[in-house]
Amino acid sequence: MSEPGGPAGPPRAVHQFVPALIPRDATGTHTLLLREALRSAGWRSEIFAEATHDELAGESFKVERYPDHAQADDVLVYQFSTSSMLADFLLGRPEELVIDYHNITRPELYEPWEPDTARRSADALDQLSRLAPRAALGLADSSFNEADLVAAGCPRTAVVPVLVDVDRVAARPDPRVADRLRSAKADGGADWLFVGRVVPSKAQHELVKALWAYRRLYDPAARLHLVGSMPSNRYLRALRAFVDDLGLRQAVHLTGEVTESALAAHFEAADVYVSLSVHEGFGVPLLESMRAGVPVVARRTGAVPATVADAGLVLDRTEPSYVAGAVHRVLTDAGLRRRLAGAGHVRVAEHSLERCGALAVTALSAVAGAPPGAGR
Repeated sequence: MSEPGGPAGPPRAVHQFVPALIPRDATGTHTLLLREALRSAGWRSEIFAEATHDELAGESFKVERYPDHAQADDVLVYQFSTSSMLADFLLGRPEELVIDYHNITRPELYEPWEPDTARRSADALDQLSRLAPRAALGLADSSFNEADLVAAGCPRTAVVPVLVDVDRVAARPDPRVADRLRSAKADGGADWLFVGRVVPSKAQHELVKALWAYRRLYDPAARLHLVGSMPSNRYLRALRAFVDDLGLRQAVHLTGEVTESALAAHFEAADVYVSLSVHEGFGVPLLESMRAGVPVVARRTGAVPATVADAGLVLDRTEPSYVAGAVHRVLTDAGLRRRLAGAGHVRVAEHSLERCGALAVTALSAVAGAPPGAGR
């Protein structure tokens, strides 16, 4: 602390650590947006990553560079969603630690398909059990995730929604993608959309079953668009074979990872967003659907009921014909769609960047003290 009348020292630092800083990734986006909220509050803040995507070169430092920046009163925020060498690195540091926890998909959901990924998931749970008791604070983006922190022994927790810029789905759509989707829609049929990694826990195979039932019962021209990266080769091969077996090759479209403008085109074309994922720690695309005005039908699992609230149909059953009936109701009941759209606007406002950034700053103040900009 400086002497009275002397020069003030540099503001306290709240630095973030993340295994991989990746564009268009929920954790990566949250990390970047949180850095801006921390800086706006007056704290110094940098991102230290084990790996950084080329698109984000210059947005982070290598973890090995942190000792060059370290000050005794730093607060270190670990963006935790996977196993990483960062766990041992942070366990060996003396600074105060905050875990910002984004959930770990359970090993048993990977085991039949990707044993190596299942082992990494088990490693992540072990790292959480060692880090949580050491942390001064655990932040969770849902009460569902908070329960993991409490079970792991975190002495103090708070729920702060994930920081997400949902306006990206309202950006100018990619004209080529938009034209292709409009051309398909001209032939009739509803467009279902799901956004997420093509992995067993996201249960894209359940969506394919539901589409098959919907086409037989209500709309033989309906289509399903599965947008997201494809990290599980075994599951992807099985999913494609299943689509072919059901005669849906022309109706199910796996896009892979897409640009933000292409994603905007898919939301613009979608008639309904359907999620039958079996494990969700928050569900950012659910909010993006609300921002785009696309009605939501989702399985009741994990944090989904809290994220959706009354802004979508949350299903306790997932038999294909039941899901198909729920989608049909949403697409044919104009009054229901209006109610869901109105509730969706409220949910989006509750998760605005300004509000959630302020909540994060307030929560971190319990460890870092009042931010330097608090009195401005």
